This record gives sequence, C-alpha cells and structure tokens, in this order.
Amino acid sequence: METESEPYVRLAALRQLHQAVAELTTARSLADTLQTVADGVLRGLGFELAAVNLVRPDGDLVVAAVAGSPAAEALMAGRVGSRTSWDRRLAMGERWGDLCFIPHTEGWMLDDDDVPQWHTDGPAPRFPDEWHARDRLFAPLYVAPNGGGELLGVISVDRPRNGRRPGAWSREALQMYAFQAAIAISNARLRANMQRALVRLEREQQALRASEESFRQAFEYAPSGMAIAEMGGDDHGRLARTNDALCRLLGRPAAALRRSSFSDIVHPEDIGTLLRTSAEGGRAELRLARRDGTYVWVSLRNSVVADTTDGPRFLLTHVEDIEERKRHELQLAHRASHDSLTGLPNSAELRARLGARLCASPPTPLAEAFAASAAACADPSDPRSFRPGGPEPFDGLEGFEGTSPVPYDHHVHLVAPAEGPADDGAKGLAVLFCDLDGFKSINDRFGHHTGDAVLIEVARRLTSGVRDGDTVARLGGDEFVVLADGLGTADAEDLAVRLRSAIMPPIRVDGRAVRVGASFGIGWASCGMTAEEVLASADQRMYVEKRSRSKGNRRAAG
Repeated sequence: METESEPYVRLAALRQLHQAVAELTTARSLADTLQTVADGVLRGLGFELAAVNLVRPDGDLVVAAVAGSPAAEALMAGRVGSRTSWDRRLAMGERWGDLCFIPHTEGWMLDDDDVPQWHTDGPAPRFPDEWHARDRLFAPLYVAPNGGGELLGVISVDRPRNGRRPGAWSREALQMYAFQAAIAISNARLRANMQRALVRLEREQQALRASEESFRQAFEYAPSGMAIAEMGGDDHGRLARTNDALCRLLGRPAAALRRSSFSDIVHPEDIGTLLRTSAEGGRAELRLARRDGTYVWVSLRNSVVADTTDGPRFLLTHVEDIEERKRHELQLAHRASHDSLTGLPNSAELRARLGARLCASPPTPLAEAFAASAAACADPSDPRSFRPGGPEPFDGLEGFEGTSPVPYDHHVHLVAPAEGPADDGAKGLAVLFCDLDGFKSINDRFGHHTGDAVLIEVARRLTSGVRDGDTVARLGGDEFVVLADGLGTADAEDLAVRLRSAIMPPIRVDGRAVRVGASFGIGWASCGMTAEEVLASADQRMYVEKRSRSKGNRRAAG
C-alpha cells in the first residue's frame, strides 16, 4: 500500500488542499488568481512544479503562471501554444477522469510541437509507478464538472514529491482542485471584465459630462440665438430652452419663450416656411416678432437630434440676425426696380407688374361675358359682392347655355371695356400714359437741378392722386404711367382729368415758381396683348391727345 493512503497522511493533505482552495477566493486580480492556482498545486497537492496555461480570446493557450522553478518560469512564462497542439495532447495518453496523463513512452511525439515545456531526459523508471522526467500530467480547467462547459485553460504538473505517479486519491484531489481553480479563474475574469467595464463606463460618463458642459457653454454663450424645441407628442415645437442671445434679439425673457414656440411668433406670411423647415431640418430665412410688435429677419438652421431607437428627440435651432443683410438686399432690390430720382417703380418694374396681369390667350366671347358680369361686383376680387340695386349676377351670360366652360387656370383674364357710346359699364385695367408738357424748356432755362425737382414733385402729386393698390411708375425722362384696375371708360377719363389738374398748379423750386402741363393717353390691358403692345397703345393715344390740345395750353411758365 502506498504511503499516501495512510489516514493521517490523507488528512494532512486534505487540510493543505482546503487551504489552497481557500486562498483561491482571496486573490483580487486575474493575474493574482492564476499565480495562486499555480502555487496551490505545490502547497496542497504535493507537486514541485506547476504551470497554468490560459486560453486566450483567439483560442491559443498562453503560459500565464509558473510555480516551483525560476528557471522554468523564465523559459515558459508568456509563451503561447496553439490550440491545435493542446487539443492533440489532451486527446492522447491515459484518461484519469478529467485528467490526461501522457507517459514518457508516448511523450516523445510531442517534442516538436509548439507547446512550451520544461521536460528533460532522465533514467528509466526503477519500478512501474515511478515518475519519469518526461511524464506529463494535465488537468483541464472547465467551469462545469465532469469536463463540461467552456475550456478555460490547462494546469500542467510535474515532479511529485514522493517520486511516484499520483494514486487514485491524489488524482481525485487534483481533479477537484482544477474544478475549483476554473471557478476562481472564471470569477476573476468576470471581476476583471466588470472592472474594465466600470472604468470604461466612468470614462464615458466623464466624456459625456465634459461634452454636456461644452455644449452648455457653447449654447449659453453663443453670440447668436440658440434654441432647443421639443419634437413629437403634445409639446411638439415648444421651446424647451433658449440662450441669452435669442432673448436679447427678440426682446423676450426666457420664461416667456419657454411657454411658446416659433410658430407663435413667426410672421404670418412665413408660417409655411417655418413648418417645412421644422419638419425636414435644414435652413430658412423668415421673420420673427419682437416683444414690441416689430419683426426681425432671421436665418434659422435646424438640426434634428435623433435617437436610433426612439426616433427624433428634439430640434436644435440656430437663430442668426440677418436684419442688416435683408435690409441691404431689399435696398438693392428696390434700387433695381425703382427710379433713383423719384422713388417710383421704374420701367422694368412697370413691365413686370403689367406682364403679370396679362396672358397670351386672347379673350373669348364667353370670357368677355364673364368680365361684363363681374362689373356687377362691388369688389372684382369677390364675386359675391354685388352692388345693391345694381345689375343681377350673371347678367349678360344669356345665350351661352351649353357652352363648354373655359378650363379654370387661376388667372383672372383682362378684357378691355367698350369705349364711346357703346360703353357697357365693364371694368378693366386702365393704363394712363402721361407726358409732361413744357418740361424741356424748364430744363433748358433753369437747369437740371430745377428739372429734377419738378419731376420729384410731379411724382408726388401723381401718387397722391391715385388709390392704394394703383401703380405710378416713371417710364423715363418726363414720361409717367399709371396702372389702375377696376375702372370703366368714364372712370379712367375722370382719373386722367384729376391727375392733370393736380399737376398744373405752380411748383416752387429755389424761390421760383414753374409750371408744367400734362398730356394723358388711356390704354387698356387685355389678355392676348404684350406689355409693350399695351404701353404702345396708351402712348399713341397720348400723342393724339397732345396734338389735339393747343400749344398755349401746354406751355410752361416761370
């Protein structure tokens, strides 16, 4: 009977094994646990040399800890053996439960593989169970008993102190120790992973806090307006946060802005632009209301901050004051479309406004009948506004029953009213062409400064003599054009008389009184004509009217 089978020897070995297992639970880090596993083999299982081979993420095994020999540790620690070579070893030799024993008679086949080892040659065994220097004993580390679960590593042991191959009790002890070591290594790995995760989480939280603080400072102290608006739900569009620059721009306190949305303070004409921009993100230029009721032009740049799972979370809006730029743009546009001397619309703007009312299709008899019927309306833009006691609705449409209607094209066709005795009371767009009489002699006699002053005063008098919505334009030189919609033939003639009378009174320039006359020609805009044709018609009628008046009535005095 072998010595280790004696009861007192087993009891002492069991105590040592219990102590070795207990020490496994006191190790803190994964490296400490691996070294404790290797040291426990020496203290609790009676071997003089042990190594712990740990499975790496790529499947190969690295020598993670060595105990019992500084020379062996220097030779093996940190070296790697391939998983293929280890699988081959664990499939060879004798199976002692979960243990794998490869006797020296078979171990020569492993001399050339890549598994780190320290074995040396020795004499042949003197008795059957004597340990040979080239014997190998491996204890695989599984997290489940009986070799179940994932392989975590392999404990390699050598040099039993009694010089014999382990007996049944020692094998069982090594197998139990390997199972406890696997649990300890697994727990240490878990703790290490948790610690790494906690460190990474803390770093991420620190980075998030730093990012939030950077965003807060950039938001609060931005020189231009910033706002955060809710997206979705009952509070969609409500401003959740604004910075001081936006409050100063709109003259509103932050508390008041947080109770509203941009749709509450946008100019009514810009609400569609705002809604499209809010829904799609992007950029838009619109007007926002200040606290004093005035509007300021701003550029909105929206960014939808979205969550990958929940969809859009909020809308980050950058509000830039572009009032000066817009004012400059409007000034440039005004200069391009208005006369620099009088401030009236210029020739290009006149033709654009007139062309917007014309179309290429000449009026049909049915269209003319509808135009005549529209004369019954007090407001031509509202077909329900019939004058009390006036013509009945749709008068003049008799005889067109069954006629195919003109396709509705959203365009109000212009039809020239009948002139002379056949005046049918229809209304149209009158074009009054005005040419000043005697202006050239003022320029020649008193200079361009006086002539310019006369033109400015004539422009003022013409503008004062027309309705809101009518157009007074300077065509060039001393020629002016008035566009007046909704007039009949008699109305246009009366307007020409009033405007001529308004121009005739003396005009004082530098203490000197000068006088000009005016000749008017009345043309009518009608679909099927071009703007040039309409102006040419009114111009021709003006020259007819000018020639019909005496020269004395057209002379300027000063």
